[in-house]
Amino acid sequence: MPTPHNEANVGDIAKTVIMPGDPLRAKYIAENFLEDYKLVNTVRNAYAYTGKYKGKEITVMASGMGMPSMGIYCYELYKYYNVENIIRIGSCGGYKPELKLFDIILSENVFCEGNFALTLNNDNCHIATADTHLNEIIENTANENNLKLIKGNTCCTDCFDLYMTDVNQFLTRIPEEFKPVGVEMEAFALFYVAKLLNKKASCLMSVVDSKYIKDVATAEERETGLNNMITLALDASLKI
Repeated sequence: MPTPHNEANVGDIAKTVIMPGDPLRAKYIAENFLEDYKLVNTVRNAYAYTGKYKGKEITVMASGMGMPSMGIYCYELYKYYNVENIIRIGSCGGYKPELKLFDIILSENVFCEGNFALTLNNDNCHIATADTHLNEIIENTANENNLKLIKGNTCCTDCFDLYMTDVNQFLTRIPEEFKPVGVEMEAFALFYVAKLLNKKASCLMSVVDSKYIKDVATAEERETGLNNMITLALDASLKI
């Protein structure tokens, strides 16, 4: 049964979904990594493609930007399309000086100072946790592929971190023991909704900007330069 945001029918979406933010990145993944893929959603251009990756059925669907958009799409995928696992793949800002552009981060816990959980579920919660089993699969897959993976806590913000008037003031509001390695805009909603609905979620991020690096990845580089992260997510999905 389609939803107001997704025209796919139940059965069109696989049990495991790889979820970039950008619809064009979803299109890129389908065209370059999947076989026998089919476009199953075009509503609001939140493209969703279902196809085969090394013989396993996988869906790649865009989440859009920010927690409200992610919150809608992941809730509907879990609740109405019987999705069990979502691996977010996205871009992030780096919060450690040793991070380089396109380093890959696996989020363990995510901090958000906003009120997503309070509004959705009357829960004054500001830290959400990835599924440990999914994270273990991703970490083992990275090791098998000889791929460097940085594990750590991350932040999820309501605005693009590069546009903050004073990011250092934001950092002072994060619990001192949390020590985030990066920041993005969707993972808290994904992790919280997954926990609420008893599902599984993980988040992989590639560093595309940093408070310690002058260079910023271009839109084209963000779309096509993230192949190591994409391949890691897809290879891990084979073991779920």
